[in-house]
Amino acid sequence: MLLSLMRRHAKSWLIKVLIAIIAVVFVFYFGYSFTERQSSRLASVNGDLITVVQYEKAYRNLLEGLQREYRGMWNDNLIKIFDLRNRALEGLITQRLVSQEAKRIGLDVTEQEIQEKILSSPAFQFSGRFDESRYRSVLENNRMTPEDFEEFLAQELLQGKVQQFLTTFSPVTEQEVLDQYTYANRKVKIGFVQFKADGYKDKVKIEEVSLEKYFEENKEKYRTPEKIKMAYIVLDPNTFNEQVKVSEEQIKEYYDENIDTFREKKQVKARHILFKLAENASQEEEEKVRQKAAEVLKKAKEGENFADLAKKYSEDPAGKDGGDLGYFSENQMVKPFEEAAFKLKKGEVSDLVRTSFGYHIITVEDVKEARTRSPEEVKGQILAKMTRTVTSDLAYDKAQTLLDQMPYDTDLAQYAADNKIKAEETNFFSLTDTVPSVGGDEKLRQTLFSMQKNETTEVIEQGGKFYIFQVKERQPSVVPDFADVKEKVKTDYTAYLAGEEAKAAAEAYLQKLKGDGDWSKLAKENKSEVKTTEFFTRQEPVKDIGYSPELHELAFSLDADRRYPDKVFQNEEGVFVIRWEGEEGINTTKYEEEKEQYRDMLKRTKDQSLVRDWLESLRKKAEIEIMRPLDQG
Repeated sequence: MLLSLMRRHAKSWLIKVLIAIIAVVFVFYFGYSFTERQSSRLASVNGDLITVVQYEKAYRNLLEGLQREYRGMWNDNLIKIFDLRNRALEGLITQRLVSQEAKRIGLDVTEQEIQEKILSSPAFQFSGRFDESRYRSVLENNRMTPEDFEEFLAQELLQGKVQQFLTTFSPVTEQEVLDQYTYANRKVKIGFVQFKADGYKDKVKIEEVSLEKYFEENKEKYRTPEKIKMAYIVLDPNTFNEQVKVSEEQIKEYYDENIDTFREKKQVKARHILFKLAENASQEEEEKVRQKAAEVLKKAKEGENFADLAKKYSEDPAGKDGGDLGYFSENQMVKPFEEAAFKLKKGEVSDLVRTSFGYHIITVEDVKEARTRSPEEVKGQILAKMTRTVTSDLAYDKAQTLLDQMPYDTDLAQYAADNKIKAEETNFFSLTDTVPSVGGDEKLRQTLFSMQKNETTEVIEQGGKFYIFQVKERQPSVVPDFADVKEKVKTDYTAYLAGEEAKAAAEAYLQKLKGDGDWSKLAKENKSEVKTTEFFTRQEPVKDIGYSPELHELAFSLDADRRYPDKVFQNEEGVFVIRWEGEEGINTTKYEEEKEQYRDMLKRTKDQSLVRDWLESLRKKAEIEIMRPLDQG
């Protein structure tokens, strides 16, 4: 077609223009190709190049992942906030380092391994078998080609092999498990005397110069965070209810098409009595617990009140409620328990049932057979659902139409008024505040704070309603003038000085105790109240003091030979002088039950630390060159 056009107009101005364009393209394309190889290089990792194409692909994958996560709340300003461009490049550098090291130690991923991983993935299966159309559909929905996915899978499998290689020879020993369990579960008890700052305020004298100096030294404490004020339009689906009419025929059609959602599985209402026993218990332990359970089973079979027996003998948290488990259906309990319960008739008591938790005695109090709820039962539910679906669509469409027709750089409140819609306005709020009258999570706040003044969002769904937001005003983060916060500074400075007085008194008190002072006698002389805590672990707060890693480290550093610490503890409640009062070791039975969980946790932590340190060492040794700056736009 193009050649015939050229022949017909060989002597015309049109062909001359076409030839000129082709010549320019030739010069541009082939001239560019000489420098293309150089300009397409973005970075080098030990001589292994990262191209611009590879980078853009990695960046796009990161971007699309976040866009899917944020959905309607996404705003391109979030690209800078999340530092996506640098994160994409850092990810590629890490991949190169892992691949290079894997090759050095002889690790590789074969095509067969990739194929097996794909074929065995439940996401790509239909009726338990791999389905190619489903495979391609899933990838297409995630905007990936099979080639891209297989490349990603190969990298993931390789990283898994490298991690396995690194961590195979890093087992968790029995001693490490015991040490970690002991650290987390050992308990101590302390006595304490509290010195409250309020009791020393009358000793405090404040001078203007000192007050101003305190402000200068603590300016950042009074800094106000950046704040924004939003104008917004909200479209509530409920306001469209009158526009929706759902017919009886539509309700019946919905019922027929979704009948599976109205099917109820068989349910039983049961109670149980549990006698705890580890899965790997010794034969002697097994027999001992089984005998105890059998004695209680005899009582239950003879007609003694089951709930009372559960309260007396069960070692399960439900024991205090008479072993009541309420109603449950299949696949909600461990298999042996479920099978036994569903075989029982109403009022029957099971034989002993062994599960990984121990021995159970089960009784069934009620049985609800499987059934399908009738159209009459669910009519209201269907009507509400169908109405909500339609009104939500109407509200969204209205919001989207308003946004599409909104002129660029238009004041949202004025635009709303022109369209006879009421615009709302928030008070100023910070990034850590809930959006006034709207709510929302951190993602919504991040989106709003990423915008500039007068910038408008896309339609955002929040709490079942649809919003269009516009930044009305921004207040930068500032340190206020001393005069504006003088009273607050004065209050804080008074509390600070009173706290220092209380601390000095507490430290003097501690020195007397460490100099062979009598705990009770000194407290009496000082008119101080001595309190003693319950036993607590490192993770638990201390009554009347609170939780603080510093306090817990102090308390757990003491023992019978060293009952007092070298320093006092201070928090917002006051200053405390503490004394060791006792220690409670771990429960060895509980340790045996829980140690595998601790082993798994320790293994994960050790593995993560090992891989992190390994990557850091690779980076330190690597020759990494960034050949051109990233486009931060």
